[in-house]
Amino acid sequence: MATKTLTPQQAREKIKRYCAYQERCHQEVRDKLYSFGLYRDDVDEILSELITENFLNEERFARTFAGGKFRLKKWGRLKITDALSAKGVSQNCIRMALTEIDEEDYLLTLEDLIIRKRAMLDVDDLFVLRDRISRYLIQKGFEPDLVWKTLRKLIP
Repeated sequence: MATKTLTPQQAREKIKRYCAYQERCHQEVRDKLYSFGLYRDDVDEILSELITENFLNEERFARTFAGGKFRLKKWGRLKITDALSAKGVSQNCIRMALTEIDEEDYLLTLEDLIIRKRAMLDVDDLFVLRDRISRYLIQKGFEPDLVWKTLRKLIP
């Protein structure tokens, strides 16, 4: 499916609405501008304009992304870090974004997920139970050492 080529002015208006609707990372916006059929010079110029006018702010995007993924999807720090890296967000912005996650909330969420997962599993063997819960939590992006420490505390 070929998209219609837009003039730089048309693309500028369209991309401003795109950025105003939801926080975006630089790479998403760059890809979208290229999909409009623009050349590199136009894309760079529009991107710099969006940053100047504060339509685009990578740190703000990273903070919103990290907070949302943690609160809504219960993702751990490792999965959030990987997702932000995949979107081309800088390590500095990722570090700033992870400060959005309150340490106490993080530990409470981990404990809550352990309790919920334990209730869902019908396993008698303690080692199998711990293994399944730990794999689930590590897959959600929680740090393995923290998972095991919390598991030993909750399921002795």
